Amino acid sequence: MKKYALLMAALLTGCAGVPKEPISSAVPHSTVGTTDSWLAQGDATVKNLAAQRQNKRRAKNVILFVGDGMGISTLTAGRIYEGQLRGETGEENLLSFENFPYSALVKTYNVNAQVSDSAGTATALNTGTKTRIGVINTAPTHPSYICKGMEKDAPVPLAYYAEKIGMSTGVVSTAGLTHATPAAVYAHSPGRTWEADVHLTEEAKANGCTDIASQIVSDMDGNGLEVALGGGLSHFLPIGEASGIRADGKNIAKEWTDGRPTAKFVQSSAELAAVDHGSTDHLLGLFSDNHMQFNAIRPKEQPSLSEMTEAAIKVLSKNKKGYYLMVEAGRIDHGHHAGSAFAALTETAALSAAVKKALSMVDTKDTLILVTADHSHTLTISGYPKRGNPILGLSSAHDIPENEYSLAEDGKPYTTLGYQNGPGAIAGERKTLTQEEVLSPRFQQQAAYPLKSETHGGEDVALFAVGPWAHLARGTIEQNVIFHIMDHALGLRKRAAKK
Repeated sequence: MKKYALLMAALLTGCAGVPKEPISSAVPHSTVGTTDSWLAQGDATVKNLAAQRQNKRRAKNVILFVGDGMGISTLTAGRIYEGQLRGETGEENLLSFENFPYSALVKTYNVNAQVSDSAGTATALNTGTKTRIGVINTAPTHPSYICKGMEKDAPVPLAYYAEKIGMSTGVVSTAGLTHATPAAVYAHSPGRTWEADVHLTEEAKANGCTDIASQIVSDMDGNGLEVALGGGLSHFLPIGEASGIRADGKNIAKEWTDGRPTAKFVQSSAELAAVDHGSTDHLLGLFSDNHMQFNAIRPKEQPSLSEMTEAAIKVLSKNKKGYYLMVEAGRIDHGHHAGSAFAALTETAALSAAVKKALSMVDTKDTLILVTADHSHTLTISGYPKRGNPILGLSSAHDIPENEYSLAEDGKPYTTLGYQNGPGAIAGERKTLTQEEVLSPRFQQQAAYPLKSETHGGEDVALFAVGPWAHLARGTIEQNVIFHIMDHALGLRKRAAKK
């Protein structure tokens, strides 16, 4: 796709966050360990696991972090990459949420798709109901991109239940706020691409469907979202105003503040930092025309995922009845689609930082934090590289001299990371890769067969949990069960039914 080709043009050589030199093959003795040290480490781990106590109190707050496209291979490569940025070998590192006491494997298929998309999976996460590929919060039996009858059996998002009992709700994303994953927090649409009114079909207009952007100001059975921070400004503004594409003349950003004296609309990191959280009850931030920029080349005008998470928690936590917040690292997915492991892994590290920020602000005695992914990608890790080999670099086995690399059957070196498909596929004979070339942010990992955009992967993703009822995250579960864990922790539907 053209938009993913544009990514590669945007990623600049020399970006911060790329290990510039191969890590020495001489792994430090302290990292290698001894027989006794590994036995002691294993004993300590089991002792800690055995000492875990289940927290069965009702949760006051729930934060759901979603790494869009963060499959198991991305987790592994991401933890190595994050560690190597600190000068470590990397394999021993843990992303912030990998320290959580409970975890599970999650099946991600849609009801009509073996390999899922973000719309159907985000629906499962937010409503407890699996559905079709490409639809947002519509029934699994309702056809895609047909408006008529979509309200029948439409599942109710968790945020609606929360709003009904007086809790606060919020969504944060580095993607556009009308993109599939964030949209599932607040919107219903049988077509994920109906982001603005200009995208609606004639059938949709005739049968009363509204675009996703306009639904962000819905009351959602309460007083509506308290926080919405991310990209996608063009979908909220009318034609002729800034980057607006709306043909109906609506200014959704203005509608957010109209009649709300304590509402704020901000468009830069400086404006976000200047918000008086104590006097702000509804906060909308739109920091880019489309998706926000990748963290590796993020301009200072755009806040980081951590900064947006911090601002959201500060506003939402004022509510004594609690809150539900979903935070999406949306551009992990976009990096993978472009065949750029560099982009995907830097976004994974940014998610780890955002979770760490949230942990510093909340008490997990009353706040359930879940970290998961909506689906995976086709990223692979292979080739027998030695311990500490640069995860973005050429593969070099443990018995190969320094600055030399493992060779494929064609006599040429290859990278540790690759994709099953995507724009990095090579027609004809492979060129000889250099370490400098593959460590460049511009490099696209080689792929087995060519596609303009690399695809999602169909294997399970992980779920990590800490806080009240986190122990329910175990085994292998269907993706919609994550909603039910959050609902059980909050007692949400039972409480909403009494209203």
